[in-house]
Amino acid sequence: MKDFATLFTRIDQTTKTTVKTRALADFFKTANDTDKLWTIALFSGRRPKRAVTTTQLREWAAERAGLPLWLLEESYPIVGDLAETLALMLPPAEKSEDRPLTYWISELLTLQALPLEDRRARILDAWDRLEATERFLFNKLITGGFRIGISQKLMTRALAQATGQDEATLALKLMGAWTPETASFASLIEADDPQADDSRPYPFYLAYQMDGGPDPLGDPADWQAEWKWDGIRGQLILRGGGHHLWSRGEELITDRFPELARATDFLPQGTVIDGEIVTWDGTQPMPFATLQPRIGRKSVPKKLLREAPVLMLAYDLLEQDGRDLREAPLADRRAALDALLAGLPPDAPLRPSPLIAFDDWQTLTETRGEARDRHAEGVMLKRRASPYLAGRKKGDWWKWKLDPLTVDAVMIYAQQGHGRRANLFTDFTFAVRDGNDLVPFTKAYSGLTDAEFAEITRWVRKNTLQRFGPVRQVRPEHVFEIAFEGIQASPRHKSGIALRFPRMARWRHDKSVDEANTLDDLRALLAAHG
Repeated sequence: MKDFATLFTRIDQTTKTTVKTRALADFFKTANDTDKLWTIALFSGRRPKRAVTTTQLREWAAERAGLPLWLLEESYPIVGDLAETLALMLPPAEKSEDRPLTYWISELLTLQALPLEDRRARILDAWDRLEATERFLFNKLITGGFRIGISQKLMTRALAQATGQDEATLALKLMGAWTPETASFASLIEADDPQADDSRPYPFYLAYQMDGGPDPLGDPADWQAEWKWDGIRGQLILRGGGHHLWSRGEELITDRFPELARATDFLPQGTVIDGEIVTWDGTQPMPFATLQPRIGRKSVPKKLLREAPVLMLAYDLLEQDGRDLREAPLADRRAALDALLAGLPPDAPLRPSPLIAFDDWQTLTETRGEARDRHAEGVMLKRRASPYLAGRKKGDWWKWKLDPLTVDAVMIYAQQGHGRRANLFTDFTFAVRDGNDLVPFTKAYSGLTDAEFAEITRWVRKNTLQRFGPVRQVRPEHVFEIAFEGIQASPRHKSGIALRFPRMARWRHDKSVDEANTLDDLRALLAAHG
């Protein structure tokens, strides 16, 4: 654990990607194989299942520290991280041991089968054997919140430096449903056959956001345009006699969309298709709000299958007859995809995503303006000669989204942030006018500069009307422009409306509360875009 704590400290003390990569590569060169495997798992979201609740941890830590629970609760918003709060409040370790990371992971895994009192005793004993940084990391593992500034791309690069393997090969090896319980470092990283798991997806190719127009891209004939659908990006994999569906977030979601099981009736094995999962009304995608109830479900009731049927709008063919096509030009992959899907019956669960015809950038610009009417977020531009790469590579794939919808709203509640923002008020609740009332309708916590967050924090501390735990009610004086990607009806909100991806576009110092938008304005937006 000391070596892992040293790795964390090196990563935590820098913002330079090269330094983080070197620290990880050094660890991968010297650590034992099980510790390396668990490190890869932790940095790719494969964390141990939580064995105790955060409430129990708070109570046990306060008891061990000899402090009232209320003091711990008051300290948590200031520190901004529960694992760090507990580590700071606990007394120093009574003894020190240098056990590997895998040992402490095993301790956590065994907790799940123990009675609560035994779990408590094991955690208190662990706290007494770990130094401050090790204890902090152990707490992160207990709470299931292990996120420490390492992207999959950075980890893959470090592994490549440590092992001498190609980054793209390693990225593929890390995909799929493996866990440290089902794989070893040798089978996952050192084995030569990255296709050993029939369900394994390819790393997704991600587009860059285009901030201006497409004129700098050159000749329009070199580019393919298609709609940027507002659904769930996924890979449909037909191998080994079955099918598998993966989300872009590397989550296996096969059971959530049973409609796609019928793909095996129409497509041959050895096929991998990249596309967008959308709800479908028979002629075009339905609003994202109709897809949302299906996202978190492990099984789907018949009523929801009827109300929100899905299909995949396919836009790339990554594998055909078991052959990896990713190095082929996009134009060739798309032609192969169209040929593969040609002649499918109307009730097939997938169809090619239509290409957008255009001869010049002005024509495409005008067509892009129709995106919301098609329940799309904008258009995608892909160079016809481009291979299918892994991760976000700048130059060949661009997403040209519509400008967001906006409303002017009044800030009515404020809450402190977490982590480096623990001493600032960064999480706000906003309202719109409804007659003489202010009706809350959304929360937002991003979009301002550090200087603006500091300024609003000073104002909040001087203008608090009431406190509700960590939340402060403030004087309704400040108007902010709220940008968002979508709007939908929501019975869970007092306003009856929910926004998709809300954020603060700017602080409207030039507007008074009387100039903020109204609930009727929101309803009009809902009618037009919901």
